[in-house]
Amino acid sequence: MNERSALSRARENLTEIVSVLVTGIWLAAMFTGQNWWLPFMLVGYVVIVPLTALLFGDEDDISEWRDDEVETTAQSHTDEQLDALETLRERYARGELTDEQFERKVERLLETETLEDVEDRSRATTGETGDTRDREREFS
Repeated sequence: MNERSALSRARENLTEIVSVLVTGIWLAAMFTGQNWWLPFMLVGYVVIVPLTALLFGDEDDISEWRDDEVETTAQSHTDEQLDALETLRERYARGELTDEQFERKVERLLETETLEDVEDRSRATTGETGDTRDREREFS
C-alpha cells in the first residue's frame, strides 16, 4: 500500500518533479561550465514542463488552460451577438421594425448559435454548475 500511494503521489506531482529536475540539470550544467545550460533551461521551461503539465497535470490545471481559450472565443462571439441584439432593439424602439419582423430577426440571430456557444455562455454567466433554470430564463 505504501508503494501504491508513493506512485500515485509521484504521478499527481509529476509536473513539479519535472520542474525541479529541469532546474537541477541546468544549474548543475551552468556551475560545471557546460555550454548547453541556457538552451536546456529554455527548452525545459518552454517545452518540457508545459508538455508534462498537459499530459500528466491534474484536471484543474488542464481545465484552466482550456477554459482560457474557450472563454476568449466565447466572449468575442457573445459580444458580437449582444451588439446585434442591441441594434435590433434600437430599431424596434424607433419603430423601424414591426413586432413580427423583430421576433423573426431575433429568432434568426439565436439560430446561428451552436449548442456549444450556448453552453459556453451559460458557463461563463452561471459558473461551472450550469444550472438549467438559468439557461431556461436566458431564452425566455
